[in-house]
Amino acid sequence: MSSYEGSCHCGETQWTVKLNEDQAKHILCHCMTCQSLSGGAYTLNQIVPKDAISFSKGGNSLKSYTYKGDSGKDVHCYYCPNCTTHPYHNQTANEGNIVVRTGLLKKAHSIEPAAEIFGKDRFSFQKETAHTFEVLPPQ
Repeated sequence: MSSYEGSCHCGETQWTVKLNEDQAKHILCHCMTCQSLSGGAYTLNQIVPKDAISFSKGGNSLKSYTYKGDSGKDVHCYYCPNCTTHPYHNQTANEGNIVVRTGLLKKAHSIEPAAEIFGKDRFSFQKETAHTFEVLPPQ
């Protein structure tokens, strides 16, 4: 297991996330919610246990935004109150885990993609970079 440091855009929120070898990969999410929240074509993520993330700065100050996920259950998006960077999301459909934004990690450029989800919403000009699931993979 390796530790990866992350921070928001303004530096007011800083954290460490522990990823085991099979988690040290990006999952690209092309869903329309990720596109809307990020302003980009996809987000870079990984699903980890809640206790895999620890905050060294600003963790108690995070604000949250809640929406209904595809499951019909709440998804809580936690963000820096200053710059609005989203370090992680908590999907109540998968209560023991969180979705960490791996694109915010200091070593993000050295992390390879493992899979792509919600390929049905991928922008037409984007090429596939990893195995793509049309929605979520079977669990």
